[in-house]
Amino acid sequence: MSIKDQAAIVGVGATPYYKRGQSYPETEMSMACKAIIGALDDAGLTVDDLDGFAIYSFACDPAEVASLLGVPEVRFAASLTSGGGGCAGALGLAAAAIHGGMANVCVSLMTLQQLNRRLGGSAVGGTLAYASAGGSSSPYGGSGIPPSAAFTANAGLLSPGHSFSILARRHMHLYGTTREHFADVAISQRDNAIRRPETAQQTKPLTRDDYFSARMISDPLCLFDYTQENDGAVAVITVSAERARDLRQPPVYIMGSAHGGTGRWGPAIFKYFQAPDAEFASSGHRPVAKRMYEMAGVGPQDVDVALLYDHFSPLVIMQLEDYGFCPIGQGGPFVAAGNHRWPGGSIPVNTHGGNLSEAYIIGMTHVREAVEQLRGTAVNQVEGAEIALVSGGPAALPVSGTLLRR
Repeated sequence: MSIKDQAAIVGVGATPYYKRGQSYPETEMSMACKAIIGALDDAGLTVDDLDGFAIYSFACDPAEVASLLGVPEVRFAASLTSGGGGCAGALGLAAAAIHGGMANVCVSLMTLQQLNRRLGGSAVGGTLAYASAGGSSSPYGGSGIPPSAAFTANAGLLSPGHSFSILARRHMHLYGTTREHFADVAISQRDNAIRRPETAQQTKPLTRDDYFSARMISDPLCLFDYTQENDGAVAVITVSAERARDLRQPPVYIMGSAHGGTGRWGPAIFKYFQAPDAEFASSGHRPVAKRMYEMAGVGPQDVDVALLYDHFSPLVIMQLEDYGFCPIGQGGPFVAAGNHRWPGGSIPVNTHGGNLSEAYIIGMTHVREAVEQLRGTAVNQVEGAEIALVSGGPAALPVSGTLLRR
């Protein structure tokens, strides 16, 4: 059994994206509801049709959203574990629910406002990431600090940014990757974002001098290697392939999806202490990529555009390797040659600007861009795009990858 081509994305809705710390014009729940209503309207459906929630990473409380919207009956509600690692996998979850007869119209979404506060200072990188756990910015103080935090704090790993800097440094040591290569990723994505001023949070050109003059946050990662922090909501609607043919928008079929990863190294934070180099200096996506391609019956040579989760720029390079767009260890030279650029690259990456320059809504902006690319309505349209890859949060468990086709 397979979910290949059994379901399709038929609607996309989104709120404006806001810079974290701005004065919010609405609540987290109002953003979630507006995005869902927008996605249903885009598909030509209504709230009365909605009966499933396939979500990830604390996206919302389905019961609360269903009550606010007036959903007649919720037939399916499930969430993937992990954070941004589930964004692509949530599409596979929706397809599985529909193919299994558990729901007819599923929404997958991310709404981001309360999550930033829940993490007490930073969703991805700041040293205050554990502040809310015990009322203190120190992982040693207060109650509620998980044992893993107390264990890793002795090595100075107080936030995701500290941990991902170790992956980046190991990749540099093993394969000769340089900060010039990280800059290639950040600058390319800024160039893409500049063409999207209606959604992009970063629209000023980023030069190489700007990049290397930026403050170092966790060596070798500087300011422009880190994702932004934003609030907003994005929702997509998935239905059966049969039903999709009669709706308002051209269907975008879910042709392959996988989530999970190598389980033997335990939680992501322990990976840094026990994984071999082949696993350590990677995005953790290789087993997921293999299963995804097998389900879809295609390979990396068939993918036209890649929307790769970019909470940190070096992880884009590692995913290019893990998804087979270049050999392992050759991601740096691959981006130096411009292969990731739009237009003109062999595999355009994050044509919307990604987390680094458009907005950070924990991966759902990548799903939105994939759908727009395959509808042929993207701002930075890849000519003749037929297949798009979306990935979810590297080096966590689960990670995920989904292939969508026109």
